Amino acid sequence: MIQVENLTFRYPGNCEPTIKGIEFSVDEGEIFGFLGPNGAGKTTIQKILLGILKKYEGNVRVMSKELDAVGSDFYESVGVAFEFPNLFSKFTALENLNFFKSLYSGETDDPINLLSLVGLEQDANTRVSEFSKGMKMRLNFCRSLLNQPNLLFLDEPTSGLDPVNLRKIREIIKAQKAAGKTICLTTHDMHIADSLCDRVAFIVDGQIALIDSPRSLKMRNGSRVVRIEYRDNNSLNHAEFELDGISENPQFLEILRTKHVETIHTQEATLEDIFIKTTGRRLL
Repeated sequence: MIQVENLTFRYPGNCEPTIKGIEFSVDEGEIFGFLGPNGAGKTTIQKILLGILKKYEGNVRVMSKELDAVGSDFYESVGVAFEFPNLFSKFTALENLNFFKSLYSGETDDPINLLSLVGLEQDANTRVSEFSKGMKMRLNFCRSLLNQPNLLFLDEPTSGLDPVNLRKIREIIKAQKAAGKTICLTTHDMHIADSLCDRVAFIVDGQIALIDSPRSLKMRNGSRVVRIEYRDNNSLNHAEFELDGISENPQFLEILRTKHVETIHTQEATLEDIFIKTTGRRLL
């Protein structure tokens, strides 16, 4: 779906390029995450893939077409939710979606159905100026789905959402993947990336430090140790055991048989642990 080779981009007036010779590909039906701190270049990459930023160096093919060659029909198959919602504040939620719907020549979704999907159906006729940040983010997400796109670009799609609506948006994204859609997601929230992405790319200072699946990264960087917490005479204790051969470890088996076990966890690394180890940088 996306093929990028030796991509470099420099903003006018800057001495140093913002994007420095990166290469990656995104398969059809994949959720691909760009992870990194603010200012790392994630949004710039997204804008290049959308054809918003021109005069890049390298080769960028999206849906089998070089971006230099695409026309307005390109946007019939693409949906985008920017980090900062671009909505008309004096319009109602429904008026916003109906306006953006009118820009497409192909089949579109019913705006009311989309509003219901994100829990905004009761606010369809409320002006956007009265919306909270989280409500604007959900409406912005609806906008990205209007044209039933094959390729979705989501920039920090869960920013400003409470836990209930965050879960709702996450489930909608999973449903889009199940329907065969390709999704490029930019975020600095490692929990979102871990739960959604098939593969992630660590972006730091305009370069890709690492690409792999969250599971592979965690398995490769974690320790093969099991930590068990248990009660013994009302005292909370813990012990750690090597994962290899644990089924024959007499001390581990004794704890399972005779103690009140409260938790058992393997000690895999988190994506944030791996990010810091790989780049020497924190996310924020």
